[in-house]
Amino acid sequence: MTRFTIARALALLIPAGLLGGALASQYVFGLPPCEMCHWQRWPHYAALVPALGAFFAPEQLRKLLVMLAALLVAVSGAIGAFHAGVEYGWWQGVTACASSGATTLEDLLNAPLVRCDVAPWTLFGISLAGYNAIISLGGATVIGWLALGKDQP
Repeated sequence: MTRFTIARALALLIPAGLLGGALASQYVFGLPPCEMCHWQRWPHYAALVPALGAFFAPEQLRKLLVMLAALLVAVSGAIGAFHAGVEYGWWQGVTACASSGATTLEDLLNAPLVRCDVAPWTLFGISLAGYNAIISLGGATVIGWLALGKDQP
């Protein structure tokens, strides 16, 4: 298996896995996302497009698509780092709160308000936003390193 093959697989698996985890935390474990949580998801959704394309595109476009996916994963990681900093009180965040599932006025009034500056769950003192930052930024670095590196003869 070549370095590029591994990079291409990671470019697909990292955003898919992180999105799966985010959706499971929301729909299985009942942790509604705040506004900044949604912001972290969008680059991962976008990363899936070039990551999938890298499996089907002509050979000369594959590396570009993998690098684009890595860049989008890194963008999500940067948003996650900012969000984690807001949760830990390192800097001021956005003032908007999100309510989940509201489609009518009654739903809106009964929906929980989700604050961006409070981590609803942590493991070893790291929030979901913090884990997204670590995995996304680390993963994007590994994808780029593998995709741009030379295979040994």
